[in-house]
Parts: sequence; structure tokens; C-alpha cells
Amino acid sequence: MRTGQLARLGLLTALVAAVTLAVRIPMPATEGYLNLGDGIIIAGALLFGPIAAAAAGGVGSALADLYGGYSHWALPTLAIKGLEGYIVGFLSHRAWSERTGALRVLLALPGAILGAVTMVSGYFGVEYFFFSLPPALASLPGNAMQGLVGLLAGISLAAALERSGLKSA
Repeated sequence: MRTGQLARLGLLTALVAAVTLAVRIPMPATEGYLNLGDGIIIAGALLFGPIAAAAAGGVGSALADLYGGYSHWALPTLAIKGLEGYIVGFLSHRAWSERTGALRVLLALPGAILGAVTMVSGYFGVEYFFFSLPPALASLPGNAMQGLVGLLAGISLAAALERSGLKSA
């Protein structure tokens, strides 16, 4: 990995952690929280691919859990958010990189949706294991909203960053 790529990965990881910590909406039923970090993970996956998104998404989100007082969620978050970033990057990065305009959004959307579904179902599974079915079910609407907002924000952010010349830097 070149120095520039490593620096970009470090910045993306820090940005995932910072955005995750910046806005946290507590979910009392599962002792977790909703956040906006998924938008950064999805934007990173579209712009930089599956490996960068998996590393930054998993590590950045897990660090946010550790620093934010949710250490019991750090390992599940590492796996869930890392997988989310990998799936979006694997399924959507190429379409995003090779197309322009509305076509690339349309082609990138299925991968971004599958990434969001992976996040929601991953947390559902862990919450079911940790707490039982009722709290896991109670968290579904919030996690689904987080996934939808992350998907929309991530696609919008990736487009804006690319227009700003980030990708060519």
C-alpha cells in the first residue's frame, strides 16, 4: 500500500469514528445507539472500494464504540460495519467508478442497499443473541432508518466529494 493510500485510509477511518460519535441517538432497548457513520462507510466504499471501506468502516465504528462508552458493542460492530463496507465496495465501487450521472447511482444502489440490509440484519442477530427477540425487534425500525439515511447520505457525499476533485488527489 502506497503512502497516499495509507494516509487516505487513516483519514477515512478517523472520519467514520468522528461522524459516528458526533451524532448518537440512544436505543435504550439494546443499550446501543443510532448514528450517521454509515454515510461515510458507503461513500468510502463507492470512492475507494471494498478493502478500504471494510477496514475504515469496521475499525472506525469499533473505535467509536470504544471511545463512546459502548465497548460491549466494539467486536460485533467491527464485524458488521466491516462487512457492510466490503459488500457495498465489492458490489458498487466498479459501477460507481466507471459510470457517470444517474446511471452510476442506479447501478450502485443495489450494493448500497445490500450493505444497509447487512448492517440491519447483523445488529438484529447480535441484539437477539445479547438481549432476546423483543429488544431485537424494537431496534429494527431505528436501524433500518439509520441504513436508509446512511445510504442516501453516502451516495450524495461520494458524488459531492468526487466533484470536488477528491478522487484525483
